[in-house]
Amino acid sequence: MIKVEGISKKFKFYHSPADRLKEIFFRKKYHKDFVALDNITFEIGGGKTLGIIGQNGAGKSTLLKILSGIIIPDSGTIHVDGKVTGLLELGTGFNYEMTGLENIYMNGTLIGMSREEIDCKRQAIIDFSELGEFIHESIKTYSSGMTMRLAFSIAIHADPKCFLVDEALSVGDAYFQQKCMRKIQEFRANGGSIIFVSHDLNAVKTLCDTALMLDGGRIIDYGEPKTVVDFYQNLMLKKMHQGDIEVNIKRENDDPSGNTNHYHRSGISTNQVEVLSVKILDEFDREISHIESGGFVKIVNKIRSNATLNDPHYGFSIRDKYGSEVYSASTESLNITTAPQHEGEIITAVCSLNLPVSPGDYSICIGVANGACGSGMFEEYCLFIQDVAMIKIIRNSKEPRFGGIVNLNAKMDILKFNKQNTK
Repeated sequence: MIKVEGISKKFKFYHSPADRLKEIFFRKKYHKDFVALDNITFEIGGGKTLGIIGQNGAGKSTLLKILSGIIIPDSGTIHVDGKVTGLLELGTGFNYEMTGLENIYMNGTLIGMSREEIDCKRQAIIDFSELGEFIHESIKTYSSGMTMRLAFSIAIHADPKCFLVDEALSVGDAYFQQKCMRKIQEFRANGGSIIFVSHDLNAVKTLCDTALMLDGGRIIDYGEPKTVVDFYQNLMLKKMHQGDIEVNIKRENDDPSGNTNHYHRSGISTNQVEVLSVKILDEFDREISHIESGGFVKIVNKIRSNATLNDPHYGFSIRDKYGSEVYSASTESLNITTAPQHEGEIITAVCSLNLPVSPGDYSICIGVANGACGSGMFEEYCLFIQDVAMIKIIRNSKEPRFGGIVNLNAKMDILKFNKQNTK
């Protein structure tokens, strides 16, 4: 278990090295204060994973460095029931002139392992890293992937109570990434706490028990991963919006009347358009709530415009129960030319498709944008509503079972090798 209370950290920015000396001699301020973290408080129980998201410069790396003991906070307390280790910025704590074996001892000592403990685990660390004879070579000869292998292996074999995972894991090859993730899951199953910092929002939603969002060194959202990630995505859409009309962010609990109408779900809006209805229909235009895997559906959105949109585009996405996107499309991505939508005009956007996905619950998100810039980018993000409708996919008894998310209708042929046909 790890408990963080009121952590704050400031850094001093000087225009030049000479300003540091001026500040000492003249006792006058020659620097600007940068608040990296401001009153950060959270708690993680044993066997739980906390995801941390935010834009670059939000304070994520500073927080991890404080938790790992690399830097000291200006205020606040950290309570941990044991050792904290992790994989932070690649190569942190390594001497690149020393061999991999020498770095095992040096880095292991830095994170709190005794000489005897390192002696006992040395071979296990080497074996897990799969560096072979390269363990006797200088670190400066390693690739980034090899450095990551060694860093992860040392950190996970230090028997920590809390493990910190940063984007450094992404430099490894796919095989070793999976090996690391299995080890992390094993660590979690044995009661370890994990703090996971990533820009992979789908990974945060699927791997974490809770999540927090940092912005400008402050926690601006904390709670269930899907809700936090949805809010983060809404903020990103707001920042990408280039129109003159302000974007308002709406959350499910923002309506004081307790209105549970799906059209008031989490999302963004400029109030230039509004949703009148969203329906999921079958091939006979009957409204449905479930369908067999592979079945045909029509997603029908009726939208009224409160302002004229010169280059409107309509889109939707399908997400699984974790909130991970399964499929998305828009008139822009499908190369469909749309006519201007005038104020007061009502349009109906109909998307027809088959859903050859695995059984489960899926949600529909819809959006309206104006002014295509290419590659899925727009000048104005007028409306985006998450989980506006739900559909349950049930197994098609006439189709073979399959693993994963999408049924690719694979065919298999077994060919018998005949030795008499070879020379």
